[in-house]
Amino acid sequence: MIRKGMKLYSILFGACPKCHQESMYSEKNPYILSKTLKINDTCSHCGTRYRMEPSFFYGSMYVSYGVGIAFAVAAFVISYLIFESSITIAFISIVLTLVCFLPVIMRLSRNIWINLFMSYDKSLVKK
Repeated sequence: MIRKGMKLYSILFGACPKCHQESMYSEKNPYILSKTLKINDTCSHCGTRYRMEPSFFYGSMYVSYGVGIAFAVAAFVISYLIFESSITIAFISIVLTLVCFLPVIMRLSRNIWINLFMSYDKSLVKK
């Protein structure tokens, strides 16, 4: 079970990496494309700054490559190995998967990147 206090919670739900009390993003839905990467400056609960330095999230591009590969491999395994489709159909399913999940991949990559540098602090959570 994934719950607050776990790094995986912050990564999957885009919660503040320090307190897990609110979303880092101004819009929770990643498919509103004009706001996919709009991130709050700070957490209103604990005051954590999400942009530690200018261009901080450029590093998440490296993470997005790995996340994209994971999605592509999953699409290949499902289409080619499980459904036993042709290699052409498998390729098309990979492309469609990457296009459809692009906003999710971008957010997951940012979430993973910021969680590499920040950890949960339970003293910030009010009881």
